[in-house]
Amino acid sequence: MLQELRVENLLLIERAELRLAPGLNVLTGETGAGKTVLAHALDLLLGGKPRPGIVRPGAAEAYVEGVFDLPDGLRAQLGERLPEDAEELVLARRVSAEGRTRALLNGRTATARDLREAAETLLSFYGQHEHRRLTLASAQLDLLDAFCGPEQAARREACAAAHARVRAAERVLAEVQERGGARERELDLLVFELEEIEAAAPDADEERELLAARERLRHLEALRAASLGAAEALTPEDGPGASGLLAAGEAVLADVDGVDPQLDALAERWRSLALEAADLGAELRRYGEGLEGEPGALEAAEERLAVLDRLKRKHGGSIADVLAHAERCRARRAELEGAEEAGAQAEAELGAARAERDRAAQALRETRATAAPKLSRAVRKALADLAMPGAAFEVVLEPRDPGPTGADGAEFLLAPNSGVPAAPIREAASGGELSRVMLALLGVANDRSSATLVFDEVDAGIGGQTARAVGARLRELAAGRQVLCITHLPQIASLAERHFSIEKDPGADPARTTVTELREPEVVGELVRMLGADAGDAAARRHARELLRAA
Repeated sequence: MLQELRVENLLLIERAELRLAPGLNVLTGETGAGKTVLAHALDLLLGGKPRPGIVRPGAAEAYVEGVFDLPDGLRAQLGERLPEDAEELVLARRVSAEGRTRALLNGRTATARDLREAAETLLSFYGQHEHRRLTLASAQLDLLDAFCGPEQAARREACAAAHARVRAAERVLAEVQERGGARERELDLLVFELEEIEAAAPDADEERELLAARERLRHLEALRAASLGAAEALTPEDGPGASGLLAAGEAVLADVDGVDPQLDALAERWRSLALEAADLGAELRRYGEGLEGEPGALEAAEERLAVLDRLKRKHGGSIADVLAHAERCRARRAELEGAEEAGAQAEAELGAARAERDRAAQALRETRATAAPKLSRAVRKALADLAMPGAAFEVVLEPRDPGPTGADGAEFLLAPNSGVPAAPIREAASGGELSRVMLALLGVANDRSSATLVFDEVDAGIGGQTARAVGARLRELAAGRQVLCITHLPQIASLAERHFSIEKDPGADPARTTVTELREPEVVGELVRMLGADAGDAAARRHARELLRAA
């Protein structure tokens, strides 16, 4: 329930504060006094876009605030956006003179979307032309589903989810089919690169060995000359050489062996040096004499390294990169080779998703087919109570392409008078008749809702006994919830639990509108004004009192 509504500097209203009651609340006033300003204030709380020039001239900003009861379900939905100790929900909107807006939720900065999400379960707004929504096929289907009960909402959610899976499966299949065109070309390239790499069988250890072998083969003669030259210096074929000189020194030292331990240690080192020189000379000679390259060995090493270099240039710069590229190629080849299977799988998944959506749509259709005649009868009865006793009303289901709301369309047919063929309400109903059809539907299809209903002159175009019937319907709607109605009809205003009057002071500069809660004597005076009579008209005052007594 909306407990309080505060408005500051919004068009003609400088400041207004309304404390609303359960049941039917009405707002009345002369044409042009600013009744619709309050409707616009409520629209701002619903996250609506402010129209240009709504800030009162001379003011820096306009401010609108609504204080609502806080249902437990909404508390859980808002979560961290709501203080833990909050006992009520306060939605507010500031609009600067420059058009900038700021939304507040219990004093905390929020977005217009936050307000909309919070208020949509608390407030349903029906403006002067809201009844025109009944001419929309989507709105008619929504009303039929609302009449079907809360289980229908779960069925619609299931159908919407199934439709989303169908669309996702369609996208997957389209992507698979699109890839199929380039699949063969890519597969040929992958096979060629893999065959090239696998034929070369690159190996990092082999590359290191080949590099070393190539270096040796390129310097074969220099290696032979160096090793044999060094061997000749140590152990020449003619003459003593370094090895012979070492042997001579060893013999001299042997003559004094055992005389001095210090020299004996040095002599031992000398003998080791002589032995190493003789052994090294022999090794150098064997190495040099064994250096013989196989014919074509250098060319073979160069060719093999050239193959490896070409692969490295193409695939990353190292043997490790080449091998990694080969693994990626194998994985991609397997993926492409399985693309045909992927296409079949995507088609199967799409078929399964469509079957699931068809089942969900069929469940919706069966429930709608059962509910449509019941809704038709209920609306006909409600229309009879709204001074349309001869009206015919029928809900017709028509097949549609499957979508998130199923595979049905709903068409409301109306014949306002007996003997007239029924036609779609967008063609058959006047503005006043549409208003009554909407009220009938709200009473029948929305009985389970607890949201505050706001009507902005939804009674336009009617009068007399019809106005009284519309007022009775509004009061019925207000039996279990709060209704706020902006009206110009005394028959409706007389039924209110709480009555507010909106009055403009044209002498103020700029013009100023005030909102006042009326007590019983003041209500009589306002009804007299609404009847078009002077304040002192005794007959009008009697009529006003009779309206209140009849309420």
